[in-house]
Parts: sequence; structure tokens; C-alpha cells
Amino acid sequence: MRKLINSTYITLDGVIENPMWTMPFFDEEAGALAGSQTDAADAMLMGRATYDGMFPAWSSRDESDPTTGAAYFNSVKKYVASRTLTNPEWRNTEVLSGDLVEAVTALKAQEGGDIIQYGFGAVTAALITAGLVDEVRLWIHPVIVGGASVSAPLPDFTATFDLVDTKVFTSGVIIATYAPKV
Repeated sequence: MRKLINSTYITLDGVIENPMWTMPFFDEEAGALAGSQTDAADAMLMGRATYDGMFPAWSSRDESDPTTGAAYFNSVKKYVASRTLTNPEWRNTEVLSGDLVEAVTALKAQEGGDIIQYGFGAVTAALITAGLVDEVRLWIHPVIVGGASVSAPLPDFTATFDLVDTKVFTSGVIIATYAPKV
């Protein structure tokens, strides 16, 4: 069975939106770990808000430059959980418009590599509640963004996790990897 791995960039004050604040911290160490995640994943899952942010950012990047990651993000099979997106423009994108839990259960049952999910919101909350998320990797960045951009509250749910790994980069970024407590 494939693993579903959520990988989310977050600030010290809990902001996940518009992660341009990660750029000063995306060094060789971060690139190596991000590359190992994408090397292991042959599919990407996202909600509509993440799709709306990632599509314009990645589809406009030069795929011939291997340092940008654009070749991966533009070619990987992408699944978007949405009730409103009907005709995605991003290459190799399929909309999961039916029951989310059933659709992701079927995706995980297929042969293949990991399924990577970026961002954290209602889709992730529903999948955690259903027991479908295998790992949550929080990339904690040593920055406070503040202001009105602080992440919206998640749906009302509770989940408990075990810490399974930590990595501390020289940039100050900490990657804390958690698995659902069984």
C-alpha cells in the first residue's frame, strides 16, 4: 500500500499560506530532503486552495533547469480534491470530485510510490480523521510572519501523533516527522 505523506512549511507563529518566506531557508540541505521526498513520490494530492497557489507558481517555471523542480511538479500525476474545479489547466491533473475518503483509499491501494501532499487544511483534516495520512512532516521555519495572513482555523477534529524523526538544518529549519498514534 502506498504511503500518504503530508509535507507542510510552517512559521513559528503557525502561518502556512504563501510560503515565500521559505526562500531564504531553502538551501542545499533543504533541497536534498525535498528532492528525496519527490523522488519517493509518484503522485501529489492537494486541495483546491493549494492547487490555486501551486499551479501558477510551478507551471511558469523553466523545466529544463533541474534546480527548479519544475519538471517534477509539472509532470507528476496530480490529484485535486475539489467540488468546484472542473477543468484543471495544470498538466497531468485529475479532479477528485466524489467522496474524498473513498477516492484516496483507492489511490493508496494502487501500486506505486508515495503520495505527497503539501499544505494543511480541510482536506488533510478529513484524511487524518479517516486514518489515511501516514506521516506529517512539519518544516518549521525560524520566522514570524504575523498579521492577517495567519492560517485559518482547521475543522474541529482531534488527532494524536508519535514523533518518528527530526532533522535540524544549519539554517535553523527543523523538520519534525510524525506518524498517527496507533
